[in-house]
Amino acid sequence: MVKLTSKNLNLWYANFHALKNINSAFEANRITAIIGPSGCGKSTFLRVFNRMNDLIENIRTEGEVGIDGDMILNDKVDLVSLRKKVGMVFQRPNPFPLSIYENIVFGVKIHSDRNNREKLDEIVEKSLTDVLLWTELKDKLKQPALRLSLEQKQRLCIARLIAVKPDVMLMDEPCSTLDPQATARVEELMRELKNQYTIVIVTHNMQQAARVSDDTGFMLLGELIEFGKTQNIFTAPHDKRTEDYITGRYG
Repeated sequence: MVKLTSKNLNLWYANFHALKNINSAFEANRITAIIGPSGCGKSTFLRVFNRMNDLIENIRTEGEVGIDGDMILNDKVDLVSLRKKVGMVFQRPNPFPLSIYENIVFGVKIHSDRNNREKLDEIVEKSLTDVLLWTELKDKLKQPALRLSLEQKQRLCIARLIAVKPDVMLMDEPCSTLDPQATARVEELMRELKNQYTIVIVTHNMQQAARVSDDTGFMLLGELIEFGKTQNIFTAPHDKRTEDYITGRYG
């Protein structure tokens, strides 16, 4: 089942043409990696799906972007609801300067005014369990989230996202600040989470894309050059530019 789509998608930062005629289809409950050299438009493309690019001045977008068949680029779209449905994990973990508990329930409280303490407790336990942090943190929920390790902070940010029950998780270089061991644990977590969510990850690490993703898209100079199953992209790409990038000839 197709979850996310783009059709003839173009985006400009003022006069700079950042995304060029991108057509794509992302399947539900799979991990899709977007790879390519720095500055090729990966993160810009990712942010189209929750319209985070709208926060930047002089942005112009043309074409169609769909989630479950609903077009999301028109002015009538409720951006708060959209960003609840399509959550984002950033390159550097960004927990709020609050307790671990309050970090997780922060978004839940915004989106609903009917959550009693018992319900919030259940959400915190489930969210931390889903990111494999409950055992470590269940007795530390009142402690400041900023005291956590980098890996724990990133997992906490994912838990905070899970708490509001998104359909889609966008991850922009989520392991770039982590050491190899922590990266392996977050990758393991992503594999677990794809059973419940559709995940799109931007990564500069081709080994990570090969390890963790089901599908891969290769971008170059604002274009989506090739898109397909990860194994095919890495072993038998159709486009020579993809092959050159994969084999390290440039980028």
